[in-house]
Amino acid sequence: MAPTLLPVRPVVDALTAQWAVMDPLVSGLSDAQWSGPSILPGWTVADIVAHIIGTESMLAGRDVAAERDLGALEHVRNPIGEFNEKWLDHFRGSSRADVMAAYREVVSVRTEALSTISQEEFDAEAMTPAGRDTYGRFMRVRIFDCWMHEIDIRDSTDGSAPTLVGPAALALDEIAASLPFVVGKRAQAPSGSAILIRIGGLVPRELRIVVAERARAVDELPGGDESADVVLTLDALDLARLAGGRRSADPGRVEIAGDRAIGDAIVAHLNYVI
Repeated sequence: MAPTLLPVRPVVDALTAQWAVMDPLVSGLSDAQWSGPSILPGWTVADIVAHIIGTESMLAGRDVAAERDLGALEHVRNPIGEFNEKWLDHFRGSSRADVMAAYREVVSVRTEALSTISQEEFDAEAMTPAGRDTYGRFMRVRIFDCWMHEIDIRDSTDGSAPTLVGPAALALDEIAASLPFVVGKRAQAPSGSAILIRIGGLVPRELRIVVAERARAVDELPGGDESADVVLTLDALDLARLAGGRRSADPGRVEIAGDRAIGDAIVAHLNYVI
């Protein structure tokens, strides 16, 4: 598969903008909301912030030691989950002020590092949560992850919605990159199928996927949009919730036109995020 080559400045600008919006969002929460349960199993809202700190700390070359058997926790199902939990444990004894100070410090460190990164470094091969690809792809995954967690925090507190277009657009680019896998491998859409996905809301777009030996994204369906075997229509935030397997996800909010069996299978298998 060809490497994902992304222009450095738009991605870095979107990532730093996403980090910036998280600070006033969580700083405006009450102490009860901060320490209260989130929609993520086993996590408080404070834990979500600690998770973001942990991932950016890892990218800054930092580490902490696990102090218990994290793999034994009910909601931990893989090594990435164990990695996340050790950072949560690290910050659980910290005050809210100290957690936010750590967030601001690591964001400052990462912003400085990314401010001087070259296009060549951005295009270099790296191991990412999506497999081996480019460092730029990893940074797009970081936008997706942080944007997803903004939704999580809002869904766990006041039910508001994100408003920044730049991070949302790149987060949806990341989701779109995985949808052929969802359609072909997970949902097992039959060969010859043509799927049209209409996404509304903050960053509306249309995605087209055809299935042959493998599913792939296309700019146009061979017979035009009217030839689609199934058309899925949903909001961008609902797509993100479904992709992340969130408790706030509602498959019933997806409109399915055409082949119901294919449509239902795709919606049922959208939760691909580790």
